[in-house]
Amino acid sequence: MRAAVLTRFGAPLAVREVPDPEAGGGEVVVEVLAAGVAPYAAEVFSGKRKYPLIPPVVPGVGAVGRIVHVGPDATRLRVGDLVWCDATVRSRDDALTPDITLQGWSSRGEGGARLAEYLHDGAFAELMRVPTENVFPLPAAAGEDPARWAALTVHTISYGGLLAGGLAAGETLLVSGATGNLGSSAVAVALAMGAGRVVAPGRNKAALDLLADRFGPRLRPIPLTGDESTDRAAMSVAADGPIDMVIDMLPPSAPSSASRAAAMTVREYGRVVLMGGVGMLGGDDLALPYPWIMRNSITVRGQWMYPRTANVGIIRLLASGALDLAPERVRSFPLANVNDAITYAAAHGGPFDRTSLTPSAG
Repeated sequence: MRAAVLTRFGAPLAVREVPDPEAGGGEVVVEVLAAGVAPYAAEVFSGKRKYPLIPPVVPGVGAVGRIVHVGPDATRLRVGDLVWCDATVRSRDDALTPDITLQGWSSRGEGGARLAEYLHDGAFAELMRVPTENVFPLPAAAGEDPARWAALTVHTISYGGLLAGGLAAGETLLVSGATGNLGSSAVAVALAMGAGRVVAPGRNKAALDLLADRFGPRLRPIPLTGDESTDRAAMSVAADGPIDMVIDMLPPSAPSSASRAAAMTVREYGRVVLMGGVGMLGGDDLALPYPWIMRNSITVRGQWMYPRTANVGIIRLLASGALDLAPERVRSFPLANVNDAITYAAAHGGPFDRTSLTPSAG
């Protein structure tokens, strides 16, 4: 098969022939129809983000595909099934605190690194080997436009964060980092889940206008000034009532003060979910005040990726039409043009911009 291979950090990906993957017990092989290309993929492949990939490796996180081989333990899946391949792989020998790797992308700790060594290659290939439990059936509509449905990579992450915070219908949510690729997804998914109002702070006026045009009065855009107290007051006023939950999706380049300003708008007994990259490039710690958390009974939790069940939930939201993929701007590239796709994704990382690689399309 053909695959795009990261031979070393800082080098373009090389498209070449590699051996076809073979599935063992508890695994399937999938023909990759479409895989999302993250806006920050260039930073990963250059080595700037210092992801624990070990070249040579076929990268790529998550895919829409068709099953070409199933293992002996599969009871429902069949060859030819259209499926979503979840990249969040968990070890099977510790149900309480499983090790995690993002197949073809990243890992956590020593155990995650061992998983990554075994499930080494990701979705930038014509075929991919995937654990059986990471494969989820898709509706037939996904087969008509798999490049668009590859946005599951983004939407499942934001959905997982909203589940972690227990977002309920009618509640008011503040999305810190709403104008980014992941943050704008959180806005769309929250409204699809029935959020009554979403407060969307950001510095990018064009992106804020796009969100307001798409979602109407349930979306409250807030231009940020950079002054923590001023911004916190503006966000609270825009909510026009208590803010039940805050989800932070800010990138590594954002200052911790922006996260803190958003987090401290939440009401008494409110929830704060941290999913972004603040602090990963250094800088000040988040430093939420102990007395404020304690006296207001605030719940603060981190969430990396999502539980397996989130895949089923987000697919249902899409299949029902509650979450609409139609307005998203999708650009597809064949496998041979993978480096063009990476460059394009870096320049098009705004709200609802999607870049997809279609390896099996020729």
